[in-house]
This record gives sequence, C-alpha cells and structure tokens, in this order.
Amino acid sequence: MSVVPPLLLCLGLCLSQSTWAQKGNLPPPRITALPGSIVPWKAERYRISKVGSPETMDKEEQITPRKTNTLSIAEITTDKTGLYHCSYQRGGHWSQFSDPLQLVMMGAYDKPSLSSVAGTAVAPGENVKCFSKINHDVFILTKDGDHITQKQSSTPQHGGHQTIFLLNPVSFAQAGTYRCYGAFLDNPYVWSQPSDPLQLQVEAPAAWRPSVETQVRLSLAALLLLVMVVLLAEAWCSGAGSLSEVR
Repeated sequence: MSVVPPLLLCLGLCLSQSTWAQKGNLPPPRITALPGSIVPWKAERYRISKVGSPETMDKEEQITPRKTNTLSIAEITTDKTGLYHCSYQRGGHWSQFSDPLQLVMMGAYDKPSLSSVAGTAVAPGENVKCFSKINHDVFILTKDGDHITQKQSSTPQHGGHQTIFLLNPVSFAQAGTYRCYGAFLDNPYVWSQPSDPLQLQVEAPAAWRPSVETQVRLSLAALLLLVMVVLLAEAWCSGAGSLSEVR
C-alpha cells in the first residue's frame, strides 16, 4: 500500500484500449499521487472518496480526456487522513473502486530513534530497533524509494516504547535508507516526525573459518591418523618378512 504526503490525490489509470472489450463489470481504476497519472481512455466521469465515508470527497466531475483529475487538499488535518479510493463511470455504469491509497499526516510528534545492533552493515537475521520516549502503540518502518512499509506493535521499554524489526531473509535489495515513525491506534494515519535516516548495507555471508580449538582438534586427529598408518605399514612389512623366511 502506498504512503503519500498531504499533496494532491488524483484519479490515475493506465488502461489499454483492449480493456474496454471485456464484458461484465468495469475493471477498477488506480488512485495515485501526483505527478504522473492520467485519465482512462473514454472514461466519462470520476469520483474520489474516503474509505468508510458515505460521501465522496469530490463532486462527480466530467472527465476531460487525457488530462489529470485531482482532488486538492489545501490544508491537511487529522480528519483528512485515512484511506482513499476512486472510481469512474462509463456507459452509465460505475467501475469498482481502486485499490486504496493511504494518506498520512507526518510530524505530529517528536521523532523516534532508529538503530541497528550490527551497525550499518547488516547480515541475515539482524534486527533494527525503533525507540521513542513517547508511548506509541505502533511503529512504522519505511525505506526510501519503496512503497512497502512495515508496521508492528510496540512494547514497553525503560523510558519509553520500542519495537524490533527483523530483516530476514536479508537480500541485497534491502540495502538502502530506512526511517521509522511512531503512531497511536486511535489515529493510525497521524505519524510522528521521521527518525534520522539509517543507511544499511547488506553483507555477503562470510566464508566459514574454524575456531582455534577446532583447528587443534583437526590437527591431533590428522596426527593420530598418520601414526596409525605408520604402525599398520610396519606391521604389514614385518608380516611380509616373516612369510619370506618361512618359504
């Protein structure tokens, strides 16, 4: 699910002409944040609404082909935050709603801290910790350039609340800049200021190296094996010599 700052919401679709040949219900549109969205081909009207709200946020507007239709929110308040979706009309029928777009308000509380126990280089199974002196119910972890977010409940910690995000399995695609936010369950779309960025680099698995104790044991085992081979060789030679004398 996408997270966008309080700017503009727009009805954006990328439907090919062949899509309109489908029978039955109209395919759902896509709601995005400016810039980069366009109006669907041959769509007649559009509407943008907040999920769970009985009224649309914008009146049903006539669509001008190939132009972006927007819902402008000049001032963001807590009641404007939430999930938004849109639909469009064609041939007297309204399409299904788009996938929801999450609109959040950031900066309502002091920033938490984000840290990694392993430092900036993260190996598989490592954790990152988000901590705040404010008793937030949940913390949200985001990565720059990635729309996917992780949200986890917090646990009480001395002097505040924290949560541990496990980066497992770790791949090189997870390297990047991370931030975390705090929020409360009664206002889940009102977030704190972002933490200071944490730049993570993913380490390649290190080659296995035996410990000193293991090396000593391996050396003793090799020495014992060598002694046994020498003894067996001497015994075989002694037996072969005795057999020759008998003949």
